[in-house]
Amino acid sequence: MPDAPDQSPKLLDQVRQTCRRRQYSYHREKAYVRWAERFACFHDTTHPRHLDEDDIRAFLGHLASERNVAASTQNQVLNALTEQT
Repeated sequence: MPDAPDQSPKLLDQVRQTCRRRQYSYHREKAYVRWAERFACFHDTTHPRHLDEDDIRAFLGHLASERNVAASTQNQVLNALTEQT
């Protein structure tokens, strides 16, 4: 039997499913999806499954130092990237 294609949901679909399962608001879901996209793009579209805590720190550091993102937004990003389990 030939190798079956990967049937796991796409990253952003996984984020959406997790948000819906946890009954997050639509706006929070949209924000989490956008942060997941930005995180993947920051790391040259490497799937977050292959990234670790140091990669999250690098992204948060970039947001803080180069994008001047507020601390509350950084907390939202951290939650968006770590709550997807």
